[in-house]
This record gives sequence, C-alpha cells and structure tokens, in this order.
Amino acid sequence: MMQSILQLIEEHGLAVVFLNVLIEQAGAPIPAYPVLVISGALLDTSAYSALALLGVAVLGALLADFGWYLAGRRYGRKMLSTLCRISLSPDSCVKQTESIYLSWGPPSLMVAKFIPGFASIASVLAGAVGTKKRSFLLFDVIGAALWAGSAIFLGSLFSTAVDELLSVLVSLGLLGVLLLGAGLLLFIANKWWQRKRFIKSLCMERVTVEELHDLLQSGSQPIIVDVRSALAQAQGRIPGAISLTAGSIAMNAERISEVIVYCDCPNDASAAVVSKQLMQKGYGRVRPLAGGIEAGLDAGYSIEDEIDTLLAPEA
Repeated sequence: MMQSILQLIEEHGLAVVFLNVLIEQAGAPIPAYPVLVISGALLDTSAYSALALLGVAVLGALLADFGWYLAGRRYGRKMLSTLCRISLSPDSCVKQTESIYLSWGPPSLMVAKFIPGFASIASVLAGAVGTKKRSFLLFDVIGAALWAGSAIFLGSLFSTAVDELLSVLVSLGLLGVLLLGAGLLLFIANKWWQRKRFIKSLCMERVTVEELHDLLQSGSQPIIVDVRSALAQAQGRIPGAISLTAGSIAMNAERISEVIVYCDCPNDASAAVVSKQLMQKGYGRVRPLAGGIEAGLDAGYSIEDEIDTLLAPEA
C-alpha cells in the first residue's frame, strides 16, 4: 500500500500537491509541507518538473487564500471570529494576527505560511481591512512561492535521506501507512488538546452586557479596559474605556473596586488573559465582558463611536 502511495505521488504528484495545498490552506488540519518535501525528493524519478510543482502549489494556496480574502471583504470581522471558532489554533489567534498584520501590512503575507495559524486569518483580515486586491495577490503569491519553494528545495537537497526514509516505510508495507496515519492523528490531537487546555484556562467569572449596563446606569464607575486592536477601537468603543494591556497599566490597584475587560474574540480569549494578568498584579474584582462588544450589539444596545453613549438601548 505504501508503494502505491509513492507511485501515486510520482505519477500524479501535481494533482496530489494541488489538492493537498488547497485543502490545507482552506483550513483543514492536513499538513501539505511534508508532501511538498517528498515531492521535491522524488523530482528525479517523477514525471513533473520543479517549476511545475512550484506552480501548482502556489496556485492551490492562492485559490484558497483568495477565497478567504473575499470572505473577509464581504463579512468583515465576523468572518475572523467564525474562522477562529472552527480553527484548532488557540482563540487568541485573531489578536496575534491583527498585531502582526497591522504592524507589517500586506508584506506580512510573504511569511504568513511559516507562522502556524496565521495564513488563513491573515487573508481574511486583509479583506476585512480593505487591502487592495492587487497588493494582496502580489504578496500572497510571493509568500506561497517562498513557502512551497523552501519545501521543494529541502526535499531535493536531502533527497537521499528522504529516499531512505521512504524505503523503510515501503518495506514496512501496511505498517508504514499506519505509522503515517498515526502521525497525522497525533498532530491533530495535539492541536485539539492545546486548544482545549487554552479554553479551560479562560474559565472565570464574567459580566454580561445587561449587568454592565445596570452598573453604568446605577452610577457605578468600574474601570473598563479595551484590549482590542487599534483598528477595532477606531470603529467604536465604550466611552471612558482605557486602551491598555496588563503590562502597561500603572493605576493604584488598591483604589479600584472593579475592572471590566472586553475584546471581540471567540471565548473572550484576550479579555480573559488580560483579566488574569490584572488579578495577578493585585487588582480585586476583574471580569471579562461575556461575548465582548459584539454581545452588546446583539442584545440591542448601540455602539456608535468613541464619544457616544454605549450600552444605551436603541430607539
């Protein structure tokens, strides 16, 4: 069976690589890099050239990435949250990706595929923030070529070692296929376990938008911390909210009765992380806002801009 798989790659390597790259970049946890390395190692005995192999890999990546880009342009930031919910990467991926993309802009796409959990989200974010199509396609093609080209180069460079490994797997027959399958399952299981542990670490008391509204209406003045990106905050935030991270807060913890932290990420991930950091710094009652700023909109409260009243029921 292992021999049949190798023959399939040798004879139909271009189709195999194209589909593998397309599926992986579309979000499935099926690594394409190892297949590219193997395909590069088999160049001498295969029916395809290195240039053709690189071309189909770039095409597969570009089709998937452009699909995410169009989804980002149409659905905006909501698409980011949806993608992070179905991803096996931790939910803080949106904030991390925003930080990288907003710092480097479209050129960050050139290294996106080398950073776990970055590529698909970066493509969605590029569409959501209005990156020009020409810039997106240019840097995405360069990034895909660098990523796929490095794998093909490594495969050809260490073709002898790869051939020896493949020979061992072929000699094992069905056991070799089972070992490869077990490796893939372990990879997926590890990603799932990391996400489960991360979500479990976020378990803590939360405040609902209704409770926050009641607090503000009663005259209570909790410290409200916005941990979203500058791009998101420019579209509106809770009046009086301070844009800080746990490491930059320099207030007197003993004089603060309550702190409310909010974000717009799945599972309130960034808000929960910052809340726990604040508690470690000595702040008393610190609670993330359940559902973040989107929960306020969904509940019928208006969020207009930085100077308008937030959590005031819409007329």
